[in-house]
Amino acid sequence: MLTHAQVWSAIDRLAARAGLSASGLARRAGLDPTTFNKSKRITAAGRARWPSTESISKALVATGTSIEAFVGLIQGATAPARGVPLLGFAEAGAGGYFDDGGFPAGAGWDEIAFPAVDDTHAYALEVSGQSMEPAYRDGDMILVSPAAPIRRGDRVVVKTRDGEVMAKELKRSTAKSIELKSLNAQHPDRVIATEDVLWVARILWASQ
Repeated sequence: MLTHAQVWSAIDRLAARAGLSASGLARRAGLDPTTFNKSKRITAAGRARWPSTESISKALVATGTSIEAFVGLIQGATAPARGVPLLGFAEAGAGGYFDDGGFPAGAGWDEIAFPAVDDTHAYALEVSGQSMEPAYRDGDMILVSPAAPIRRGDRVVVKTRDGEVMAKELKRSTAKSIELKSLNAQHPDRVIATEDVLWVARILWASQ
């Protein structure tokens, strides 16, 4: 029999996989930040409360997670892993690794096992250096989805037409430019003209 605790624990695992708190997951899903908080898991009368199917659906879309993978989280299992292409972040700016849409292309990619995502074009980048701390540290693997929808507040990988590749938080996107917030306070935020952007892909989560 399915229990309230199993479902709420699965939501917590889903948030952790995405490198988020429960409230962070709710925000990313476009929900009230308190939707998944501990206080919302019981009624005023002290009875266990189920999360709504709408809130779960939005959380799955926001994290690029299939319903099958979520069922695995309910059962306490890790989503099945599959091999995804792996490239060093420092190499991503070089030519020959991506097509113009930001999808992996060409030779030179390694492979690493990551929990399955609903994107056969997903790939991993290995972080090097300290420029993305404290969000990502040297040696972390970030899973990137070029097909996932992107909204304000998402962490993204951006490649410019001059070959620069960066990981930032999307602050704002208009027809003329994109505004990017640095993940490291010691590095400036960026505003890049849309015509200078080759592609933008969403970071789904990180192996830390």
